[in-house]
Amino acid sequence: MTKLPVFTESATLARRLGVVLGSVLVTAGFCIDVLIRAAFRRLDRSRVDRYTRRWAVLLLRLVRMDLSVVGEAPDLSDGRRYIILCNHASHYDIPAIFATMPGSIRMLAKAELYRIPLLGITMRTAEFPSINRRKRTQALKDLERARAMMESGIVLWAAPEGTRSRTGELLPFKKGCFHLALDTDAVIIPVGIRGISKVLPAKSWRFNLGQPVAVHIGEPIDTRQYCREELDTLMLDTRQQIQCLLGEAVAEPVEQPALVTAQG
Repeated sequence: MTKLPVFTESATLARRLGVVLGSVLVTAGFCIDVLIRAAFRRLDRSRVDRYTRRWAVLLLRLVRMDLSVVGEAPDLSDGRRYIILCNHASHYDIPAIFATMPGSIRMLAKAELYRIPLLGITMRTAEFPSINRRKRTQALKDLERARAMMESGIVLWAAPEGTRSRTGELLPFKKGCFHLALDTDAVIIPVGIRGISKVLPAKSWRFNLGQPVAVHIGEPIDTRQYCREELDTLMLDTRQQIQCLLGEAVAEPVEQPALVTAQG
């Protein structure tokens, strides 16, 4: 069947307000449902998995995203620990990953998100680990909790850049998620999301509707093949894969040391 052409357009002010209001209402609705079910002990991990995917799909529909997947994820239920690492150029990276990747995915998020009323308590209830990037001692405790969650079967998703890229090009990587991957003998799944920066550019409210976005899944990287002294090599190998998935020229990265990885 021939695919119909995709028409992109810049959202009008009224449409922007509609997308924002719709996103808030959808998110609030799922948050309330999660908390009510948790209060009556009727919330389990599989239900949260279904909720996050439904939430993601609804948010993507509001911006009419034309989403496709290139490549195939490995079996994430084989008993190994997995961590998905991808570029971070838009808030819509989050629903794009939830809508396309299998497994019990939880975002490794910055602690500031948990201060948002309703959303924060819902994320904690739904097993989303937080990371405090400003306090080293707390950050290490947070990473230890994230490790325990991985060992229980949760697939973590993190953005090694630590914040959204304004240009769509990869920023320098931070080390936190790579330490976690090595500590847990995890398998890293590199992902490059093409076109996502145009949906909602970082630090702006300029929605572009009907934007084609492609989630490119790379070859798994088994961290058991790396020792701790090869952390920089692991970071470089992961970065080069993501650059290739994005269609960027592979170049030597400039290291930006930091404690942890988080959503920005």
